[in-house]
Order: sequence, then C-alpha cells, then structure tokens
Amino acid sequence: MSKPTGINLLTDTASLTAINGEPSVNTTVKKITQLERHSRNFIARSPFCLLATSSKEGCDASPRGDAPGFVHCLDDTTLLIPERPGNKLADSMKNIINDPEMGLLFLIPGRDDTLRINGRGYLTDHAPYLELLAARTQTPKLAIVLDVTEIYFHCPKAFIRSGLWNIDKYMPADELPTLGAMILEQINGEPPSKELQTNIDEALEKDSKENLY
Repeated sequence: MSKPTGINLLTDTASLTAINGEPSVNTTVKKITQLERHSRNFIARSPFCLLATSSKEGCDASPRGDAPGFVHCLDDTTLLIPERPGNKLADSMKNIINDPEMGLLFLIPGRDDTLRINGRGYLTDHAPYLELLAARTQTPKLAIVLDVTEIYFHCPKAFIRSGLWNIDKYMPADELPTLGAMILEQINGEPPSKELQTNIDEALEKDSKENLY
C-alpha cells in the first residue's frame, strides 16, 4: 500500500517531538530491566495479555489468556508463555522466528493500569519448561521464552476514557452478528442463511469447549 497523498505526514522523530512533546522524567525513570516483586505480582494475578510481534512480512497482535499466573516468571529476566491450542495459523510464532523482538501487555480485570514488557522471544519445546506451564493436566507442545529488556507500568488513562470495565457500557449481545455470521459473510460476500450460520456457530462453540487445552 502506498503512502496517502494530500496530507501532512510526519517522517522524522524531531517532527513528532515538536508536536507530541518530550516525556517527563517521571515517565522515563519508571522503565526497568528486571522483574521485581510488583511486576511479578501483577503477572501472577493477570489472566490475560496481548502479544505483539512483527517481521518483514508484517505485524501481529494476538490475545493470550488462561488462569491468573499462566505466564511463568522463570527468573528476574525471563518469562515463559504457553502456546495453547489455537487456529494453527501461528502468525505470532512465525514472526518470532523471523524477528525475535516482541512485546506483552498484561491486564487484570477491574484494574485500569497495565504492565508492559518488551524483549526478545524464542520458541521452545524444552520439556522441563513445558511442564511448568501445564494446565488441566495438559502440557503445551510449545512455549515462548522471553528475554526481558524493558518493563514498565502504564498509566490508566486509556482505560478510564474507554470505560472498559464499566458494566453499564457493555454492548448488548445482539448488537453485532455472531462470530460465525461475520466470518461467513467475509468469506462469501453476503449474509449467510440461518441454517449455515447456526452450523458454524455450533462448530465454533464446540471447538471452544473441546480444544482449550
């Protein structure tokens, strides 16, 4: 895709800083390089994180979730992230093979602050590591090893603005089509029949129940 024309584009960091300003000292000093008790405690209580990766083929952001503490702190600079069963596209893992730079954003339901961790990732099938990540008697086939290079807590403004945890703002379930209906229309270019929609919705629900681990 070519760059858009007819609008002003920022192409250097000096132009960005001129508009955005410099970060405060309080912002820059909060970045650390090792897992300490507060970051460890946050990870131990987080049931969900977002994984960001990239390569020359493109970028990817994908959700990762399980019981709180599913990401394991191996030591002060190393995390283990289980690769649970999914759609087998493995976009994130392919990216990590081609470019190990990656980032994690940890969330805890009800909290507006988040924990950001950046580093270099590697894939492994090392049995002792996988055993540390077993859940419901199931051991993952693969894990991501993250060598941590940067850790910092992120301020809550985005969550305050979005009201993410405010149940009064939750969308009614029928405001959007079902997942199956949206996927079928994307593939076929038209809304699916009721029967076809029901079939794929039931298949997706069955997969979610039977292939979690």
